[in-house]
Amino acid sequence: MAYVLVSIGSNINRYQHIAASLDALQQFGELLISPVYESESVGFDGNNFLNLVAGFDSELSVSELSGLLRKIEEENGRRRDGPKFSPRTLDIDILTYGDAAGDVDGMILPRDEITKNAFVLLPLFNIVPQWQHPLNKKTYAELWQGYDQESQKLWPVDFSWNDKLISKAG
Repeated sequence: MAYVLVSIGSNINRYQHIAASLDALQQFGELLISPVYESESVGFDGNNFLNLVAGFDSELSVSELSGLLRKIEEENGRRRDGPKFSPRTLDIDILTYGDAAGDVDGMILPRDEITKNAFVLLPLFNIVPQWQHPLNKKTYAELWQGYDQESQKLWPVDFSWNDKLISKAG
């Protein structure tokens, strides 16, 4: 069993697809859910994204979990025939899988977006500030404090799921 942290993002029917992703991830049991942030598109000109991080225990291997996440994306209308950086209904990426580091089942872990994108690092800081990045051994609090927080603008939004307020604007 491994504790998994995933990033979730959408810029098409955002609220609907983020809620659907959380519904699907409930199969793993209780979810640890960060606040939901809105941010501008990175790497292309497009509508703003909603982003968050969720954590859960999984007995699936990295490849099995990756396949399941891909299926959830596709069930929510994700298309893979366009450019890498383009609008998407749903994007779910494995950030960490326990303390795994390096090539695991053909996937490089931890995902490098953790230290590159505010919309990944800030939610990690929100929910697991004292956990350490598997490679550099810095806590997510230390990484966020050292991050150029002006480089990517993001802001919290109101978001409810299962009749519970997950995130509040401002």
